[in-house]
Amino acid sequence: MYRLTAKLIIYRKIDKDSILFRLADICRRFQSGSYDAEELSGEVLDEISRLLDVATRYGFDGNLWHNYLAFLLATTETPFTLVCEKKGASDGSVQKFARSDFEVFRQLLTYDFGPLEQALGLSCFSVIEDYRAVEKKEQIYNKSVSEKVRELSAAIERAEDSFDMYQIVTSFYERYGVGMFGLNKAFRVSPDIEVTGRLLESITTTGDMRLDDLVGYESQKKRLQDNTEAFVAGRKANNVLLYGDAGTGKSTSIKAILNQYYDQGLRMIEVYKHEFKYLQRIIAQIKNRNYKFIIYMDDLSFEEFEIEYKYLKAVIEGGLEVKPDNVLIYATSNRRHLIRETWNDRPDSVDPDMHQTDTVQEKLSLSARFGLSIGFFSPSRQEYYDIIRVLARRHPEITLSDEELKAGAVKWEMSHSGVSGRIAQQYINSLLSGK
Repeated sequence: MYRLTAKLIIYRKIDKDSILFRLADICRRFQSGSYDAEELSGEVLDEISRLLDVATRYGFDGNLWHNYLAFLLATTETPFTLVCEKKGASDGSVQKFARSDFEVFRQLLTYDFGPLEQALGLSCFSVIEDYRAVEKKEQIYNKSVSEKVRELSAAIERAEDSFDMYQIVTSFYERYGVGMFGLNKAFRVSPDIEVTGRLLESITTTGDMRLDDLVGYESQKKRLQDNTEAFVAGRKANNVLLYGDAGTGKSTSIKAILNQYYDQGLRMIEVYKHEFKYLQRIIAQIKNRNYKFIIYMDDLSFEEFEIEYKYLKAVIEGGLEVKPDNVLIYATSNRRHLIRETWNDRPDSVDPDMHQTDTVQEKLSLSARFGLSIGFFSPSRQEYYDIIRVLARRHPEITLSDEELKAGAVKWEMSHSGVSGRIAQQYINSLLSGK
């Protein structure tokens, strides 16, 4: 195996601490004959344990070794794989290097671990070649990555030669992309960025809500949908501010947009205001990728003493570097103007600020940078009852009549903070819980 991995050219960037290269080194020492059997057995089991961790995280099943090799092909970002992401297979000398690497992977797929197992008294490789994973909930593993990698694994198993494999893998890159952005829907700033230097990490469970799941607010959803469709189609689109009352579906709408347009190349990056200092770095990392990115800012608002909004203003509009066409900002807020205003901001107030009008305009200019503002406001009581009725009918186990639902909704509302879609959903949840 060591001689095979040593031939890699395009995929030489695979982490040298990866399971692949660690196993290759184990095989090298085994074939040389200079090893301690107990020590080598421990190292083999360490790598099998790591492989099982990867399999659990991504829901792999069947031949875990094949799944793992497909995972490496799907996640390794190189100039070649990134070009394939944008343009698919291409002619030229690089194809020769790629085909050479794919021939290596074809031989790795059928590598015989039997002699190593027999010499060390192990059976772990035989087990992982026909692994039956315990069924687990989607929240436990990254379903998006799992489905794509298992699809690629099955395809490369059937490859007849290196050219066939070249066509399979490059088509995969063109269809799905490569690396973290290609295989995942959503991302956030890595919490250990200052330690590891890794800027973004994937969010593995984003829910499966759709716009139709949000009852009411049809005009608001239509405006958000039209803007997003223009964006993913490569037409001009606006940054969006969803503002209004709490619990009315602002955040749900944006999450639903991600699910609705993910298969058209839409990705989402969640950024909180204390992370705005990383915005320029995030944009630099995504601006040349073959996807449309929404930078999502939930519950966005600023107190007077907070100055992060100035960095946001520069990123949206006003800095020397133009925001790339594949990036938009979608934000939600309970405040229409985002920055807290005081009585001193009123034109008839007495304030020591000599240029009070300029101060007010500076505060208002942030929300003005969102070309599309969509208001979400609390429903009327009748709309609230309608929401509850529609939500209840989605669950056959709720058998209450409309009048019984309404009577219960009135009681629920009295013990909660007003009426909203969130309150309605909480009432439905209480019915489903049987309490």
